[in-house]
Amino acid sequence: MTDLEDEIRAIEEEISSTPYNKATSKHIGRLKAKLAKLKDDAVQRALRAGGGGEGFSVKKSGDATAVLVGFPSTGKSTLLNALTGTESEVASYAFTTVTVIPGALEHHGAKIQVLDIPGLIAGAAMGKGRGKEVISVVRSADMIILLVDVWNEKHFDILVRELADAGIRINRERPDITIRKTSIGGVHIGAVGEIGMDDDEIKAIMAEYRLVNAHVLIRGGASQDDLIDTMLGNRVYVPALLAVNKVDLVDGETMRAMGEDLTGRFGEAPLMISAATGYHMEEMKDAIFDHLGFMRVYMKPQGEAADLEEPMILRKNASIEDVCRKLHREFVEKFRYARIWGEAVKHPGQRVGLHYRLHDGDLVTIITRR
Repeated sequence: MTDLEDEIRAIEEEISSTPYNKATSKHIGRLKAKLAKLKDDAVQRALRAGGGGEGFSVKKSGDATAVLVGFPSTGKSTLLNALTGTESEVASYAFTTVTVIPGALEHHGAKIQVLDIPGLIAGAAMGKGRGKEVISVVRSADMIILLVDVWNEKHFDILVRELADAGIRINRERPDITIRKTSIGGVHIGAVGEIGMDDDEIKAIMAEYRLVNAHVLIRGGASQDDLIDTMLGNRVYVPALLAVNKVDLVDGETMRAMGEDLTGRFGEAPLMISAATGYHMEEMKDAIFDHLGFMRVYMKPQGEAADLEEPMILRKNASIEDVCRKLHREFVEKFRYARIWGEAVKHPGQRVGLHYRLHDGDLVTIITRR
């Protein structure tokens, strides 16, 4: 074990052995900040050590990219084949997949790229196995599909920990924290709503990163971990779903018990599937579509009827500018205004600008300069 790993483990043990209360919160905050920086240094060092390996540079395509994350031999390749028809090599031994294998899933009009990557193992975030290559692919994905098999429930906790150590936050919104550095005056803190820290905790965490002069504004609830993530500034926030594979090989009671246990730990019910038999594959396609936050927008050429057969697929919170870019960049350059028909507009055909946020089912007409 390296000196860095020894230091990380020592801090983790001190945090776990220190009872959290008002008297210790400031000390724990500083320990968490130091631990996060050490882990981040280790991850960045691993990611820099050689870059992506052969086969790990995949051009993103379609409307979004989902990546299959699991231990070796959990059935990722079989699942890719079941979802997309891609002929990913499947065998009964570990590490069959040694590069990234892409497949294409078309569902409800959306074209979703699905990536099968080598199995994640304990220590992957620090570069063990093919960790550095795998983590770099996961960080760039629009969605994560966590896959465990029905006999290895314990793998779930390891996967979540490795993603967290790599700065990947699943099913969490980015904290609404603004930090503006100043040259003098100390740390000034403003908050909108209740936050889970007092001023001393915030200042202690910031001091660990040598930031002693700044204006901090926190909107909504925020924890010590949220502030630390904001300080580091390299976290990615990705939606994820959890699937338990090979459920056809156990009885119904075992499957139900595992599902209930993982629901409590993950925060939502896992999908119980069998990629080999096709059990719940359609439900999984629906879940992937829903977790990606897609919405359908229908184009209405000026003076013509709307095309209700082939919607444009966009991500949640997409704007008129996103529509224009998807059509062609010239639509942005020559844009005058757009007209919208939908439930959220004040009147049919409302005139809006590039930054207007669209809603599912909107009809859109783009007006450009000649």
